[in-house]
Amino acid sequence: MKSSRVSRRDFLKLAALGLTSVAFRPDYEHGELADAESLARVAIDADESVSVHSQPDDKSTIKFQRYRDEILNVYYEVISDKSPKYNPLWYRVWGGYIHCAHLQRVKVQINPIPEKLNEGIHLVEITVPYAQSYLQRKPGEWTPIYRLYYGSMHWVSEIVEGFDGLPWYRIKDELIGYENLNYYIPARQARLILPEETSPISPDVNPDKKFIEVSLEKQELTAYEEGRVVLKTKISSGLDYSPPGEIPWKTPTGLFHVQTKMPSKHMGGAELTDDLSAYVLPGVPWTTFFEPENGIAFHGTYWHQNFGMPMSHGCINMKTEEARWLYRWVTPEGDMSKMTTIGFGTQVYVY
Repeated sequence: MKSSRVSRRDFLKLAALGLTSVAFRPDYEHGELADAESLARVAIDADESVSVHSQPDDKSTIKFQRYRDEILNVYYEVISDKSPKYNPLWYRVWGGYIHCAHLQRVKVQINPIPEKLNEGIHLVEITVPYAQSYLQRKPGEWTPIYRLYYGSMHWVSEIVEGFDGLPWYRIKDELIGYENLNYYIPARQARLILPEETSPISPDVNPDKKFIEVSLEKQELTAYEEGRVVLKTKISSGLDYSPPGEIPWKTPTGLFHVQTKMPSKHMGGAELTDDLSAYVLPGVPWTTFFEPENGIAFHGTYWHQNFGMPMSHGCINMKTEEARWLYRWVTPEGDMSKMTTIGFGTQVYVY
């Protein structure tokens, strides 16, 4: 197996940040972790846990468990020659090794806040392990609802004074029926996206010369430009099973075209809740829809990195940075003054 190791001095420095893990409170300011260079958030479902093993092998002894939204210091990465074979990345943490599948690599970046926002909507990216959002039902009444996770994307419309006296962003949720909701996050925990970060990639190439191929058997996506490969990566498609009465979770096969692009999409349920076990996914990043009947899309993923294994309710889960690249590369070109861009675009073949 291969590892990327840290020095003994760095190991001791990381260990000093917390011998076990850093537990987050809903109002956590993240300052203690601002200098940490290698962190991971436990992204497992709220009623489950991840195992710390004695070795980077899922058949080795389990030492203890870690739970949803705990933040761990990652000492180094290990590419294991043991199991699981399809995804060999493990992290050395305090007490042992954790497989990467249900961890999200995170950072803590505290951002400058503009004096004011221009009219309209503005795209932001969460830059802390999670930002706790609050619903304001009426002046002075703040209720915690969603945790907005690192790398998720959201539209904001204004800066207001939060209950702590500091600047907060008002979130403008694109979900139908949520247009007049007032929920907010600390502005310092989100980064305004610059125009050049969303500009089209290779816009001069004939759109007919761009093509996406997805192999469900290999759990692999390949993007072609003028016949040459420009992206080849592991993905997670839909699960083979689904609960009775629900739309099938297995990703449909066939020939499609990109039809809708949304840099931020509220997926899952629509309930207003702070229940971590609820299936609610606000701010799914860089969403590119290609199958309209069931709403199947490529998108970034902040709740796992188990690529190479079916994991979704039908969509194609991707690493967020690769979903961002794909969003910018496919046609139609995204209009960043709007929540949604619609147009007949890049061809997609799923088999």
